[in-house]
Amino acid sequence: MVQILVVEDNPVNMELTVDLLESYGYAVVQAEDGFVALEKLKDEDVDLILLDIQLPKIDGLELLSRIKSDDSTKDIPVIALTAHSMRGDDERFIAAGCIDYISKPIDIKGFKEKLQFYLGMLN
Repeated sequence: MVQILVVEDNPVNMELTVDLLESYGYAVVQAEDGFVALEKLKDEDVDLILLDIQLPKIDGLELLSRIKSDDSTKDIPVIALTAHSMRGDDERFIAAGCIDYISKPIDIKGFKEKLQFYLGMLN
């Protein structure tokens, strides 16, 4: 079963994202901040990471840098999932190591299609 790590500090956004992912048949690991995410990555076999950029303690870009600099996690695809929708943000997140960018609020149809596309590339 495909397992997705969701890194999201907002409980409402986390619940919505987890509910959607589980309804699509994915297993979900949850982390409310970057430090928890790094711990979960040590213990869990994750296929994809959905990463909020605005996080407490360490921000999403710093977390992304740590994930990409660790040999055990550097190959896990990361999609930025964030309310940041300023012009140029998507290019900035991709340049930092994300494979794509999904803005919040989530477009449910587009969200599912994007996940299927990237998870299909892993097989």
